[in-house]
Amino acid sequence: MEENKTIPYYAHEGMMTRMERTIRRLWILCIVLILLLAGTNAAWLWYENSFEDVVTTNEITQDVNSDGGGDAIVNDGVHINGKSTANGEDND
Repeated sequence: MEENKTIPYYAHEGMMTRMERTIRRLWILCIVLILLLAGTNAAWLWYENSFEDVVTTNEITQDVNSDGGGDAIVNDGVHINGKSTANGEDND
């Protein structure tokens, strides 16, 4: 014999009401999470734009007088085949 498996109407309505509340809460949770994601992305953009780009250039100008030819400037201003004042000393 086959049994009739039915649930009462009030039990079904109670389950449906609970499911509707659960689904509504999940939608609210999804919206809150999307807003939080957008907020954190905006906070990161603000944070990254708060820095100033600083560009430094190192320009070194050295003059050498090579009247007889053969003078050269090496590394930190040391003259070869000439007279230099590198590090405050005179080198021949």
